Amino acid sequence: MPADEFPCALTIDIPLPTHRLASSALRALQVDAELSPLVRRNFSLARPDSHAVVDGTSLEEESNTILRTEYRATTNRMLRVAVNGFMESLGVVLQVMEELDVDVLEPTTHT
Repeated sequence: MPADEFPCALTIDIPLPTHRLASSALRALQVDAELSPLVRRNFSLARPDSHAVVDGTSLEEESNTILRTEYRATTNRMLRVAVNGFMESLGVVLQVMEELDVDVLEPTTHT
């Protein structure tokens, strides 16, 4: 997408505890397409120790625990509206993970 058509940009990095949770969040969020043709969104997973995005399968895939969402929009207003909607959806996904996912819970020791 040409930068001059979509001059307003924002990258949001969400750190998650494991690759599995980051991957689950990505899959849950990417099913909803952007409603406006004036906004473009791209999801990827990244490593916390670098700014490089790792796409595809690699030996270091398990270290990709950052959910990266890149937005581009025609105006700041369109960017704000899209990001507000994303944050609401992200909140629901994270709440479900917190309530239902076993990896999010603190490990308990049985004696």
